[in-house]
Amino acid sequence: MKPHLLNTATLLAAVALTSTGAYALDFNTIAAQAQALANKSYQKPEAIPDSLKQLDYDQLRDIRWNPNNNYWKKEKLPFEMAFFHLGRYFDAPVHINEVVGNQVKPIHFDPALFDYGKNKLDTKALKDVGFAGFRLHYPINTPAYKDEVISFLGASYFRAVGKGQHYGLSARGLAVDTGAQSGEEFPRFKEFWLVRPAAKDKQIVVYALLDSPRVTGAYRFVLKPDVSTTMDVTARIYTRDKIDKVGIAPLTSMFFFGANQHAKYEDYRPQVHDSEGLSVAAGNGEWIWRPLTNPTRLSVTSFATTDPKGFGLMQRSRGFDQYEDLEARYEQRPSAWIEPQGKWGAGRVELVQIPEGDETNDNIVAYWVPAKPLEPKKAFDFSYRLSWQKNVETHPPLAWVAQTRQGRGYMNKPDDNLEYAVDFNGPTLAKLQGEPQPDVSVDANGQLLEKRVFKNDVSNGWRLVMRIKRIDPAKPIELRAALKSNNQVATETWSYLVPGQ
Repeated sequence: MKPHLLNTATLLAAVALTSTGAYALDFNTIAAQAQALANKSYQKPEAIPDSLKQLDYDQLRDIRWNPNNNYWKKEKLPFEMAFFHLGRYFDAPVHINEVVGNQVKPIHFDPALFDYGKNKLDTKALKDVGFAGFRLHYPINTPAYKDEVISFLGASYFRAVGKGQHYGLSARGLAVDTGAQSGEEFPRFKEFWLVRPAAKDKQIVVYALLDSPRVTGAYRFVLKPDVSTTMDVTARIYTRDKIDKVGIAPLTSMFFFGANQHAKYEDYRPQVHDSEGLSVAAGNGEWIWRPLTNPTRLSVTSFATTDPKGFGLMQRSRGFDQYEDLEARYEQRPSAWIEPQGKWGAGRVELVQIPEGDETNDNIVAYWVPAKPLEPKKAFDFSYRLSWQKNVETHPPLAWVAQTRQGRGYMNKPDDNLEYAVDFNGPTLAKLQGEPQPDVSVDANGQLLEKRVFKNDVSNGWRLVMRIKRIDPAKPIELRAALKSNNQVATETWSYLVPGQ
């Protein structure tokens, strides 16, 4: 396989020369490609053969990667790479390269790498069609086995796991006009470069080139699998044209129902979700927790702040008895926490919640939106650390919401009022002297009928119970609550949006 030489005419300004005169690929190299793309008209992905487009779901599942062909397996390197096959659902070819020293080597598609099962395909016609994506393996649970720790598949989606975790929510390179009436644009990673790891490396570097009709971008991922797998992300994006809303560091998840919103039909499981809440660490020091819901209509809400400390879609409920699903194992699905590197300036953390009738589709998206619109053709840089957490999760330093439970509130007889029981746990409450004071606010579509606090001897925390009267059932209600001690905030802010009926 011959080394792939970079286009020096296009990339000369961004390429660093080594002492031997060879061109060394780095982030600026990929950024130069992204800038060059932004100055050209968008080109649609290459079409794949009709024989692949016509395969149904079961036929595609019958095409399997042969693990004996894992890349870097023969070299006995700490990481191994496997690939995904193109088909009806993932039909945009992705080009994948290996970086070895100062050389870039394209990894060519070969049908012999896959087992096609019962499918009758002319594999000769598939030569060099490209891959749909790839996944990386590394030992995180036992040294004797290389676990699948991350996969890049479809548009700019990727998802990862740490020790003892199962795949759950996903991340994306970029979100464009998510939740907008004009429709969402899905940028995709069209090409990847993976730096070959050394024999004792515990991390791996991946570069990616992003493209879509209105935006291009260069990405550098430094993946470190561990108890909490981390990814240090560096990105530079260019817009070809005006974009109303660009979502930075987007996370995508699923919420079907939970303790705060019961199933619409009988289900033996108490909760079904990959994530149960959005956590926001605002720039002013406030921590906000918004429990997720499955709304009756599209819901787009946001939290404005300057220089956020972090945000994430979190799965705080970790007991099997809170889900009772032996197959999905929702209690083992990771939380994903975004920690900005440097100052992001003014903007907002936006949450999009989409009505969903089952658990098979993602219906939750969260991301950062800069207050200042991106200027076409100009570079926009950002970086952040993304952590996939379970055993060690990011919490507010004071106290946090452990769970939100919903029921029907009544005194002597049932009524249509709503009752919420919110459990707060954390070090400030465990050491609290005396009873905390509930601080509750309700918007104009609701009326606070009652608020009470109870000591939770089981968790060594406190439970806040609220009864709410809904004025107009068709409209949502915005609720906020926290616990105070001596007029000082002792917990994060519980910020809840009751969906309209």
